[in-house]
Amino acid sequence: MTAVKLCGMRTTADIEAANRIRPDYIGFVFASKSRRYISPETAASLKAMLDPAIRAVGVFVDAGKEEIAELAGTGVIDLAQLHGSEDEAYIAGLRTLTDLPLIRAFRVTGKADLEKAEKCSAAHILLDAGAGDGERFDWEILKDFTRPYFLAGGLDADNVTDAVRRFHPYAVDVSSGIETDGVKDPEKMRVFTEAVKQA
Repeated sequence: MTAVKLCGMRTTADIEAANRIRPDYIGFVFASKSRRYISPETAASLKAMLDPAIRAVGVFVDAGKEEIAELAGTGVIDLAQLHGSEDEAYIAGLRTLTDLPLIRAFRVTGKADLEKAEKCSAAHILLDAGAGDGERFDWEILKDFTRPYFLAGGLDADNVTDAVRRFHPYAVDVSSGIETDGVKDPEKMRVFTEAVKQA
């Protein structure tokens, strides 16, 4: 069964909806340039409300390794997702500070990006079109890709069933596709999650 990650949780209402819908993962964005950014303090209060069965992923872009380790050590996040230029040396350094599972995101524009993703030492990889802009890449290049991955970019309730049935990703990751006017929409969250589970 493909797992579901609902990313960009920012408010009490978002967490309450997630607790009802029960995705496998939710995401807190700690990249300061993102419109979905939340502070570590806000994330801590939201995590305290979150159903313990749902794992919280911290999303970072070239963050200090100590920042990630501190959020891991205080239990605010259960995984860290790296979306910047973090390389293998960065991952190795982070592992000296925390054993938190890592998701390394790759922007996919062609086969060469998949080759890089295949070799990554992170526990998980995420294949995306961009940076939370709701765009998708050409999924056809995934048909011979064998490493388990999170699929992101341009997903919504209308296309996720097809994506899951055709490519069988380990997980699907959505943010823009569950929003209305830039705000998380509980009904879209529910419909998306059910579409994955019924695929």
